[in-house]
Amino acid sequence: MPTTDLTVTFPSTAERGLDQDEEWCRVRIDGRERTIRFHDYHEIYDVPGLYERIFHDHLECRSPAEVVGLLGERLRADRADPAQLSVLDVGAGNGIVGQELRALGVRALVGVDILPQAAAAAARDRPGVYDDYLACDLTALTDDERRRLGAEAPNCLTTVAALGFDDMPPEAFQAAYDMVADDGWIAFNIKADFLDAEDPTGFRRLIAELVRSGALEVSDRRQYRHRLSIHRDPLDYVAVVGRKRPHGGRFRRVA
Repeated sequence: MPTTDLTVTFPSTAERGLDQDEEWCRVRIDGRERTIRFHDYHEIYDVPGLYERIFHDHLECRSPAEVVGLLGERLRADRADPAQLSVLDVGAGNGIVGQELRALGVRALVGVDILPQAAAAAARDRPGVYDDYLACDLTALTDDERRRLGAEAPNCLTTVAALGFDDMPPEAFQAAYDMVADDGWIAFNIKADFLDAEDPTGFRRLIAELVRSGALEVSDRRQYRHRLSIHRDPLDYVAVVGRKRPHGGRFRRVA
């Protein structure tokens, strides 16, 4: 439920020059105001309804529906049953993508996020969507975390609006990818700029190596408007759906 007496205001469109990871808003809760950067997710998830108010109501984020929708289209084209999917939803946040996946009809769903605030928000805002939800670092898993992540034998990985910037390093995506069964489904999105040659995040190199090695067979790729910027400019992302394939030792891990 949204917090009582929640008011959100955004910078004037005349205030140009902010990069995507520098955007911010002012939030007034029960008479107290503070400034929150859009990538300070731990603060956003602590406030019921704030994530949706910022990203879905004001900035018109489309990515959960776009990525899960593209996955659903490919499943239908291949006559694959969503009820056979056991999904790791990485960068799960407060469960918006998980809700889309449940509507698609997946069998099992485990959420993963590095922030404990995200896990708490998912339990608060969308109870019952996930069969399990771990707040953990995928690059430094404990034995118990590995057991829980593998308990439902994942054959699908989703990650939406979590790649790039400082939200998730390539090593974390790679670790999650490695947990998915061979021939499992992979669905993710990434800012279109991060697939350019000048990408500083390392994701272009990782994805290119996955494809080059044959470890990732891309089935569908679609560029679309992820959301609006704070200045109402479109931010383009690319949604990718594919299959994890056995690579026979040809895949070189990318640090």
